[in-house]
Amino acid sequence: MAKTNLFDEFEPKSPKAWKQKIQFDLKGADYNESLLWESPEGIKVKPFYTSEDLGDRLRPQKNSPTWKIAQEIYAGNAKMANSKALDALERGAESLVFTIPSDEIKIEKLINGINLEQVPVHFNFQFLSEACLNTTKDIAQNGFFHMDIIGNLARTGNWYVSLENDHNILKNACKSPIYNVLSVDSSLYQNAGANSVQQLGYALAHANEYLNFLDLQKLLKPATSITFKIAVGSNYFFEIAKLRALRILWNSLANTYGIVADCHILVKPSLRNKTIYDYNTNMLRTTTECMAAILGGADTVLNMAYDAVYHKDNEFGERIARNQLLLLKYESYFDKVSNPADGSYYIESLTRQLAEKSLELFKGIEAGGGFLKQLKEHTLQRKIKESAQKEQSLFDSQLEILVGTNKYESEDDKMKATINLFPFLKINNRKTLLEPILEKRLAEALEQKRLNHE
Repeated sequence: MAKTNLFDEFEPKSPKAWKQKIQFDLKGADYNESLLWESPEGIKVKPFYTSEDLGDRLRPQKNSPTWKIAQEIYAGNAKMANSKALDALERGAESLVFTIPSDEIKIEKLINGINLEQVPVHFNFQFLSEACLNTTKDIAQNGFFHMDIIGNLARTGNWYVSLENDHNILKNACKSPIYNVLSVDSSLYQNAGANSVQQLGYALAHANEYLNFLDLQKLLKPATSITFKIAVGSNYFFEIAKLRALRILWNSLANTYGIVADCHILVKPSLRNKTIYDYNTNMLRTTTECMAAILGGADTVLNMAYDAVYHKDNEFGERIARNQLLLLKYESYFDKVSNPADGSYYIESLTRQLAEKSLELFKGIEAGGGFLKQLKEHTLQRKIKESAQKEQSLFDSQLEILVGTNKYESEDDKMKATINLFPFLKINNRKTLLEPILEKRLAEALEQKRLNHE
């Protein structure tokens, strides 16, 4: 029996023909006003896309579908954290992210029994100690050492010790035979209210400060990797495109410096859209956000527990968060396809536009003296506040909806007796060199009002 192609029966239609048909069906309504909408980044989103929208294709250059399910563990007690890590690995975690609060934590106890050849381990130091770093690298050379001294300045308003001291420790760390030292925590910008273009432009300028400071040809090895910590929000297709654009931008920056430096992307759901009321909805939000992270090409995905905003770490919340990723990987086959977003006209167009707009923002920051200078002048803080206020206004007017919080809220939903973590912005009154960038959830003011009336 001869095979036939059913599509041969239909004549191809041009974008112009599609637009004319849509205009006809609108029955006099304006196409631009009815069907086009503009994102906070200034990108006009159309109702349909074709190959004509691709322009010059920008490839993220990530060909492997491999991504790791990560478990975050606070290592205030080395023995307890180690026990928790081993249990998480038994239950499906493939990577570990240790948050280490002080140099009193014994790294040997922390990683005891963990196969470092098979399990990628991230060390998120909340302090800066060259001696502790040297000890850790001797034990776990293949680990990821998050030494983001500029990120600490942006988050706290202060260096760990001083600009000179912090930079010298970073330079010494890059001289040692470990490759995963450089880290940029751009989740801070998203959680503080920056839009996608700002997140990408600031992440690139942030990374460029390190590249400018380091003696690249001598210190950065061919196997050098930089880790970007990224927060993903609920704008699904934009978040996929954001991660793809980040990889393109980093590759472009690395090529400009004449180095071969990989980009490791560690992704976690955004804090900004999480709520304490109707908290189970957080599971829907994090599932969508983790899907966007995977499809965008994340290397490591670290999910957030549905109750992380108001509950201390607990086995149930962490198990649910981990199981969400296990379902995506092994039940939904999200580990079977390389670059699954390739070929989507919409995502390809968004990727290109985000990359181009972010590159322009990056160039503007560099022309203005660089990331550190604009941070010290509070230019970046002001821009993020402006973006955050625009988003807050949309939430307050119910144009941006968080179900169960600013729409479809239940009067029977009571939370006052359930909260055991302070879920709102904390202001630490202390002397700082510059204004810190503060993370704040959209629902905070509304939630405080509801709690006061319970």
